[in-house]
Formats: sequence, C-alpha cells, structure tokens
Amino acid sequence: MRINHNIAALNTHRQLNSATTNQSKSMEKLASGLRINKAGDDAAGLAISEKMRGQIRGLDQASKNSQDGISMIATAEGALNETHDILQRMRELAVQSGNDTNTNDDRKQIQAEVDQLAKEITRISGTTEFNTQNLLAGGLNNTFQIGANKGQNMSVSINAMDAKSLGVSRDTTAASMTSTNTAALSGVSDAGEGLTNAQYSVKVTTSAAALTGLSGSDASVKSNGSGSELTVGGTYTGRDDVASLVVKATGVDSNDFVNKVQYSLDGGVNWNEADISVTGSGASTLTGTGLTIALDGSTTNAVGDTWTFGATASKATAQLADAAGTTNIGSAVTIKNDQTSATIGNSSTDATAKISFNFAALTASTGANTKFDLASVGSNAATFNTDGTVATEASAAGGINVSTQSKANSAIETINKAITTVSTERSKLGAVQNRLEHTINNLNTSSENLTAAESRVRDVDMAKEMMEQTKNSILSQAAQAMLAQSNQMPQGVLQLLR
Repeated sequence: MRINHNIAALNTHRQLNSATTNQSKSMEKLASGLRINKAGDDAAGLAISEKMRGQIRGLDQASKNSQDGISMIATAEGALNETHDILQRMRELAVQSGNDTNTNDDRKQIQAEVDQLAKEITRISGTTEFNTQNLLAGGLNNTFQIGANKGQNMSVSINAMDAKSLGVSRDTTAASMTSTNTAALSGVSDAGEGLTNAQYSVKVTTSAAALTGLSGSDASVKSNGSGSELTVGGTYTGRDDVASLVVKATGVDSNDFVNKVQYSLDGGVNWNEADISVTGSGASTLTGTGLTIALDGSTTNAVGDTWTFGATASKATAQLADAAGTTNIGSAVTIKNDQTSATIGNSSTDATAKISFNFAALTASTGANTKFDLASVGSNAATFNTDGTVATEASAAGGINVSTQSKANSAIETINKAITTVSTERSKLGAVQNRLEHTINNLNTSSENLTAAESRVRDVDMAKEMMEQTKNSILSQAAQAMLAQSNQMPQGVLQLLR
C-alpha cells in the first residue's frame, strides 16, 4: 500500500476533469444553439461556415441592391411615361397646325403651346432624380451589384431624354439687334427662328446714284417741243416697280412754267394727276406719290410735252452672313425704297431674322458691312463633370416649328421619331426591371439554400447534444463519488499501524 501517490484518486480526478470539461462544452453548445462556438470546436467547419456566412450576407445585400435598382428604374420609367404623353400632345398639335383652316394667329397659339411642351420635356429630363442622381439627362451609366462576389454585376444606362436630344426643340433668337450704324438699319423687328450662333453680319449694298438723285444727264430728250434736254434739279425717289418715269405737261403758264402735269410710272399706260408748285427761280416742283422732281422753266414748254427719265428704282440689298461676313446665310434680299422691313437668312433651315430699316437713311457706300449682335437662345443637351454629375443643365429655347403647313407636316415625322426613341428607352428599362425581378428570386433562393447548408455545419443538434450533456453530467457525478472513495483508500494504512 502506498500513501505518497494515490493513483486511484489521480485517475478519478483526471476522469472528473474530462467529464466536467465535456459537460461544459455541451452546456455551451446547448446555450448558444451552435455546434461551433470557437475555432477549437471544429477548425475546418468554422472556415467553411464563415465562407458560407459571407455568401449568405452578400446574397441578401445583392437582393436589396436589386430592389433599389428596380426603384430607380421605376422612377425613370414613370417620368418617361409623362414624356410620352407630352410628345403625343405635340404630335396632335402638329397635325392640327398642318390644316390650312388655321390662320397665322391660330398657328402662333399652337406654336406657343408646342414651345412650352418642349420646355417641359427638358425640365422633366433635368429634374428626375433618384438619390440625387439625375436619371434622364444622359449621363447615367450605373453598375448594379447583383451578386455576392466580384464581377457579379450588370450595367444600366439611360440616354438623354431632353427636347434637344429628342429632336423636338429648336433655337431661337432674341428680338433685338444692336448695330454700329443705327442710321442705316434700325434693328430687328422680329426674332429669327433658328439662328444658332451668337453673332451675324448684315451686309447692306446700295446704289449711290439712285440715292443721291438724278442729274441733268439722267433726263431724256423732251418728246414734244424744242428737243432740248430738261434740266433736272433735286431728287427723284423712285419706286421698286418703276424702270422709267414719264412726265406729261398738261398746262403751261405765260412764262413757260409747267403748272399742271400728269405722270406715269408704267411707261404711259396709266396716268396720275400731280400737284405743281413754283419755287425758287421759276422752277416747277412736281410732287406726287413716290417722286419729287423740279422742272426748269428756262426752256420752252408746251402742253403735251413729255419727258421720260430712264432711272432705275432706288433699292438696296441685304445679306445675312456669319460674324466675319465671309459665309452667307441664305440668299441676298432686295430692299425696295417703299419698304420698312425685310426678312433675311435661310428660311429652309429656319435661320432667319426680320430687319427693319429707314430706307432714306441708308448710306450710299457700296458694299458697306453693318454688324449686329444677336441675342441667341440655344437649345442644348446637358453636359457633365468628370464625376458624372451635371455641369450644365439641358435647355429648350422653343419647340419644334409648326408655324406653317409644310413645317407642321415635317414636324409630325420628327415627333414620330422622338416617340419611337422614348418607346425604345422605356422598353429597355422594362426589360431590365423584369430581369432584376428574376435576379431577386434567384438570390433569395440561393440565400435560403446556403443558409440551410451553413446551419448543418454550424448549428448544434439539440437532441443529440442533450444526450451528450446528460452522459457527461452522470460521468461527472460518478467521478466525484469515486474521487471521494479513492481519497478514503489511504486510511487503510492506519489499521496496520495500530
């Protein structure tokens, strides 16, 4: 018998520690519901379980991402629905304006509504946002993370949906010009329709002789009388449709002064009565519509005498060009001396401006250039910063031109193309939305299956663990009893010492 080492007690103590440790582990698992609470429980299982957990949480977040993507697309598509309605109204107005039962005033009112509708399309494009991101300005090119891992994404872009990008806006020009020679041209009385640049040159060319008046050599020989030339003093202001002026004396006083005349602007076909007054040194001044001429009484005049002046009508030409004056816009327009305004430019491209002028104040210098600054208002699409944010918002100066029958007819086709463009964009967005809905279903299914797999690795089988805990509890109690017994074994040595 040995008393220095109680081998039975040592063994029992070891078994008790083991049972207590196992019981503690079982209680830990039962309390947490997890089979793996720390790496020591199952190192490989822990690594597998953590990877699965990453996948599950990634899938769940990808599902939320897809939901957010659907929300963004639904916002954009809802705005495009309104754009579609506006385009349909614009088309309706274009069809209405294409009917010649409408007067010019009617078409002005139609054009005014079309202009406002174009501006609203651009406003919708500039203000439709999702989480502060502009959706319809044309800069959206987003990537949706729709999977748990790298590269599992999809891209969505939305083209610009403003009036300029859809082709249903036009540029306009403000209704004023400023000139360095305001005596020559008094400005612009009506806005240009489609001028796109900021500066233009209006070249005015006039005939100096027509503006300074007729000299004696411009008068023809008197057809009745002595045959001497009639001396012309003063000025002759011709008309645009007159190639010659015929003056017939119908009354002469005792001093041979013509005191009554008729004049013809069509070579003697039609005659008009004219008032006569005697001024200066016996000159008779004939004043009639469109002309002022002095008849010198120093020559013999008789009733029936006629004088024919082969003078061309006073006129000038105006040409709209670029700011440098080197590139013409449209054809030159004749300004006639009985006009106060003229439209210059290219009407086929709507690049026109209506100038008003005082003909008598035009300078006589041939080829004179008169510069104007036009306050152009342009329609433009949005521009973007490097980070994708909008730098310059889109603008629409006016809507597509429906001011005439032919332009309204062309506008119908243009609006049809815009409607098709919006339809294509909406169809694309609808397809993406449907795709995302399927993506969400797949993500949720994958997350469910992976959760089940992770549960099998990580979660504890409560029934089985209860069995283990019960066993370990009994073993622990038994070990405690045996330890008490083994501690009594050295007491037997005392019996031998008595």
